[in-house]
Amino acid sequence: MAWIYLLIAGLLEIVWAFSMKQSEGFTKLGPSLVTLVAMVASFGLLSVSMKTLPLGTAYTIWTGIGAVGAFVVGIIWLNEGVHPMRVAAAGLIVAGLVLMRLAPTGAAG
Repeated sequence: MAWIYLLIAGLLEIVWAFSMKQSEGFTKLGPSLVTLVAMVASFGLLSVSMKTLPLGTAYTIWTGIGAVGAFVVGIIWLNEGVHPMRVAAAGLIVAGLVLMRLAPTGAAG
């Protein structure tokens, strides 16, 4: 269940990042409220997932989902530029997330 909570927390991070952009510096009430609610829910689910997942794994996956998701949302909905270097950077983040997920969490040895 922790991985599901973490995935949802990461998706909510994308929501709050996008709605924060739409809030125009918290000057628009609707997007500002969406930002705050999504932030609280995202942090809450991250916290629940950390009950069983290691800190480094949970936090890395959460921020990675948010970073790559915000990158994709920016391209699709905000017409942000697509440059091969930016796509490569996002690809490296995704590769890192996959490795983090597959890596054993115990001590090396």
